[in-house]
Amino acid sequence: MLRQLYHIAVRECGIMWKNPIYGFCMVIFPIVIIIFFTSLMHEGVPADMPVGVVDCDNTSTTRTLIHKLDAFQTTKVVAHFENVNEAREAIQRNEIYAFLLIPEGTTRGLMNGSQPKISFYYSNVTLAAGSMLFRDLKTISTLGSASVGMKKLSAIGKTEKEITTFLQPIAIDLHMIGNPWSSYNIYLSTIMIPGVLMIFVFLITPYSLGTELKFKRSRQLMAMASNHTWIAVVGKLIPQFLIFISIFFGFELYIYHYLGFPHPGGFVPIFILGLLSVLSAQAFGVFVFGLMPSLRMSMSVCSLWAMVSFSACGATYPVFAMDSMIEAIAQLFPLRHYYMIYQICILNDFPASDAWFNFMALGIFIALPVFILHNIKKAMLLYVYIP
Repeated sequence: MLRQLYHIAVRECGIMWKNPIYGFCMVIFPIVIIIFFTSLMHEGVPADMPVGVVDCDNTSTTRTLIHKLDAFQTTKVVAHFENVNEAREAIQRNEIYAFLLIPEGTTRGLMNGSQPKISFYYSNVTLAAGSMLFRDLKTISTLGSASVGMKKLSAIGKTEKEITTFLQPIAIDLHMIGNPWSSYNIYLSTIMIPGVLMIFVFLITPYSLGTELKFKRSRQLMAMASNHTWIAVVGKLIPQFLIFISIFFGFELYIYHYLGFPHPGGFVPIFILGLLSVLSAQAFGVFVFGLMPSLRMSMSVCSLWAMVSFSACGATYPVFAMDSMIEAIAQLFPLRHYYMIYQICILNDFPASDAWFNFMALGIFIALPVFILHNIKKAMLLYVYIP
């Protein structure tokens, strides 16, 4: 049995060496994606996003507000416009993401307490830019009324402590657990990159099995395995597994050791999760190919399943807030359980028993091929490839 596995694995290495698709999809593209995502957000959060200003009041108070807005890390005032139409056209030309409108009489209204209105407009086409600029513009609007309130209270003889207590009666002591830097690199790279790597595993697995039918090598493969389907499948997947697990472990060492992403849970759950992720993705690919032994259909289903998993894993929108049916379907995606184990055991350092369901789910994914080995054997021996 071991000799058969060895010979099938060597045969698979020869096939992979001759076909450049394997090299690109298993080594080159994954490395490029890892470098691309981690370098794209290496600063943690977007900085100096362009913003415009329409200052119809043009007083020292409004100029101070604009100066404070420009001092924010994520905001940079790049243009002053004469009217709203010019600012709106600048947003449409993608020259700025937002603009602040300060109408005439704003300073006078602040001084006499008539509650003047200032407006800000932002583009939410880019979600991250829109939400972060909304926060800065809302903050600067609040600071405007607070600065005037400080001047009034100071004029009637209030001390600095009394002024602070009046303007902010409750002080907020904020502690962000897990990612205190609010780094988008930590938020997104830890789930986006494993998801993309699993896409390649999903696709290469049915591709390698389907090409046996396409190029009429399936009977030779089964003969080498003495018609034992599991030996044929395991032998074919061993070289792919070794390459994918090396890429996965290299990615984890890169982000957690070199880039210093937080991982209070330690490296043991990191490597266990990487191992389970690659095995579950390969097993799911084999399972799909067994259900529909067609190169085109199995790869289409795997790609669709992998892409939908980004929306259903819960990394960008909590699964418990989704419809109950979607919440149940989300458990059918390996990436969902990867994310849950990551945040429970690695990011928050909770015991593995808290993620028992997710470990069990990945184990079930790994066991799925057992139920379709007969279909694969029938396909390898009897089916004729139909383009």
